[in-house]
Amino acid sequence: MPLTEPYDDHPPEEGSSAAAPEAGVDPGAGAPEPEPVLPEPVRQRIVALTAAVLPGLPADEVPVPLRRVAKFAPNRRARLGAPVIAAQLTADPLFRQRVTARVLADAGDLGAAVVEGTAPAAADPVEVAALAYLARPQGWRELIDASGAAVRAEADSAVVAELVREAEQRATRAEHDRAVARVEAEKLRDELARVREELGQLREEARQLNRTLRETQARERKANDLLTTERGRAARAAADADAELRRARARLAEAEAAAGVARASAKEARSVDDARLWLLLETIGQAAVGLRRELALDPVDKLPADFVADAFAENPAAPAGGPAARARDTDDPARLDQLLALPRAHLVVDGYNVTKRGFGEMSLEQQRKRLITGLGGIAAQTGDEVTVVFDGAERMHGLPPTPRGVRVLFSRKGETADELIRRLVRAEPAGRPVVVVSSDREVADGVRRHGAYPLGADSLLRRLSRS
Repeated sequence: MPLTEPYDDHPPEEGSSAAAPEAGVDPGAGAPEPEPVLPEPVRQRIVALTAAVLPGLPADEVPVPLRRVAKFAPNRRARLGAPVIAAQLTADPLFRQRVTARVLADAGDLGAAVVEGTAPAAADPVEVAALAYLARPQGWRELIDASGAAVRAEADSAVVAELVREAEQRATRAEHDRAVARVEAEKLRDELARVREELGQLREEARQLNRTLRETQARERKANDLLTTERGRAARAAADADAELRRARARLAEAEAAAGVARASAKEARSVDDARLWLLLETIGQAAVGLRRELALDPVDKLPADFVADAFAENPAAPAGGPAARARDTDDPARLDQLLALPRAHLVVDGYNVTKRGFGEMSLEQQRKRLITGLGGIAAQTGDEVTVVFDGAERMHGLPPTPRGVRVLFSRKGETADELIRRLVRAEPAGRPVVVVSSDREVADGVRRHGAYPLGADSLLRRLSRS
């Protein structure tokens, strides 16, 4: 086979060495001889030798198609640039001569021997053929043919050696299989003897089982006779039990009649007690109406918390109620629903303490909007008074419309939301349930001293998530 297929991506440049006739060939003698058919190892060695010396050539001596290949890494140059290198060696004798000069210089004595047309007996035939193809001395085609014959002989020897090795392996496996077969035969003979012995034991066990079966069948007949006798006795006992059950049902009917009479008597007594309680409540209600008329109390338009921002601005520390009548030392989230179920309860919320704990990733405006909207739902469900307090010297812009039953307060300049919450608690009358939602320990301790129920922010957040 030729060294490579024709390579015609780029036409030869004007003055290029590719247009020059090969050295040693008479231009007028006719067409040059065709390229010899190279064994594959020889072709690969020629490409490897050319790729190794390619970066050492001056840039102007490297053909244009190989200039990019010369920049490849050494381990990629022979592998990726093999087609282009082979094409240039075939088509460009001048380039081949330049490569040959460097390759022969690196080959040393072997290169000198090949140039003289001889091949040392101990030399690698592939290396000799590659150098002969590049140098092309007198009789180079014979050297390549001899190398091809040697390569083929080595390949044939390798094939014969492989066949011999495979035959030896098959013989070894056959011997191993025969040994395994002998071992298995011995095992099978032992197993057969063991099976025969077990068969004898099973036959003896079968005889014993037959004898046991006959004895069991005899005992079964006796048991059936006893069972028939016991069934007669059980039938008589069941008849006696039915009679006793009928008598018990009669006594139960008498007891139920007596219980009905007792329930009627109890219902009549309860009706009398209800009538007495109704009369008592009616009397208390009329007394309260009279007291309200005597004190001339009119309906109020404002609640105590509405006066905190103005009435307590000058004296924020003034007490307004009993100390600890409403305090409860608990932070159970379930307590929030219980406390909101108390009549006329007042829910006070530390706004930013709750929002930053529950939805801190939002902007302050979105936090206020979400909290106020949720508190509107609680106020609508429970009917309780709800006040939410935020820190801020001035009223914030962008607040959503305040839902019915919800009051929104901002602390004044120089005052914190914690102080405003304590003033709201002090403003409530003693006995009214006030619930303060804040995870701030100081706020919880302060409102507890004034009788409020402190709860953590998590209790309100869970209540809002249920709504």
